[in-house]
Amino acid sequence: MTTPEHPGRTLFLNIPVADLERSKAFFARLGFSFDPNFSDDTASRMLIGEQASVMLLSHEKFAQFSQLPMGDARTHALALYCFSVSSREEVNTVADAALAAGAVEADGLEDYGFMCSRSFFDLDGHGWQVMWMDPVAAQKGPEEYAASTSA
Repeated sequence: MTTPEHPGRTLFLNIPVADLERSKAFFARLGFSFDPNFSDDTASRMLIGEQASVMLLSHEKFAQFSQLPMGDARTHALALYCFSVSSREEVNTVADAALAAGAVEADGLEDYGFMCSRSFFDLDGHGWQVMWMDPVAAQKGPEEYAASTSA
């Protein structure tokens, strides 16, 4: 939400990848696009939404930004990444595309009625969740939504 204190913040998430071109091809199969103005042979800006991007960085490029040693995402969970899609069907479409492109499924379909998701590990072992939430539940919150649908 944009407020006077926080006008239009944009999220840039930086993650290390072993093979930049392979990772770009993987995420392109999931429907993501890349900003050529912020891409070179060591980094690529993957567009998530109007105010969020993921910077895919080669290990060498990532090391230039990090003060700490890089862990192996296949053995150490440092973060889990979640992005929303516009429908229940798209959750399965995107997750199936990820699996077809070489991802490993983490969780099958989790369905809570007002929200559903599937999770997978990308080619570098980073954990991703694809989720859809009913717009009314997103606005009201899950408890008020549940109360309004059970009445």
